[in-house]
Amino acid sequence: MLETSLRVPSVALHDFTGQTVNRVWPYGKHLFMQFGEEILHTHLKMEGTWAVHRKGDRWRKPGHTARVVLVLSENIEVVGHSLGFVRVFPANRYSEEIAYLGPDVLAEEFDINTARNNIASNPSRTIGEALLDQSNLAGVGNEYRAEICFLMGVHPATQVGYVDVEKALKITRRLMWENRNSPIRVTTGVRRAGESTYVFGRNNKPCRRCRTPIVKAELGERIIWWCPRCQPLNS
Repeated sequence: MLETSLRVPSVALHDFTGQTVNRVWPYGKHLFMQFGEEILHTHLKMEGTWAVHRKGDRWRKPGHTARVVLVLSENIEVVGHSLGFVRVFPANRYSEEIAYLGPDVLAEEFDINTARNNIASNPSRTIGEALLDQSNLAGVGNEYRAEICFLMGVHPATQVGYVDVEKALKITRRLMWENRNSPIRVTTGVRRAGESTYVFGRNNKPCRRCRTPIVKAELGERIIWWCPRCQPLNS
């Protein structure tokens, strides 16, 4: 590591310059980078992005949005823009720091049994809320939640007790695993713009299966989309 710039007050004094990047790995929506005995922990939240540049090239995002700048070599720098949070903690605390998270959907070996038990433990909760709860399973976001519920044929507000949870998790794993290396999330199998999802972002547009207009509403603090015909409530 040639240079480090952490542009967040709480971690601004941490400097990884001269250290080796031992490991970089995701867990759910979180990204971890280990430098010696410390781990840099970041999360994109809604607006964050990472970019890799040739050193000296113009950044694709405004400089004031940079939260992490890592110069890896004389030619390469990595920049985290508008990150949801940036933390540093001792490497020996990693297990404690992620203890609140459920199984990682994109782990090489997804612990589906624990994820199923986590969700099934609250049968009166909606499946839409349960899928987004990172303590149940880590990694599902709002777009995947909408598409998973459509593929299941269940309304997002359906209570967990009415849902085949294991089937939902198998769909979740397959859908996210198949998209893991793609910059474009595709559910329908069609990569063309505007045709990659069944219900997400398609309010008032015809369902791709039955032509019924897609509906948009709120569930908790997040938006949901569904087809009233293909996804009747608690059916």
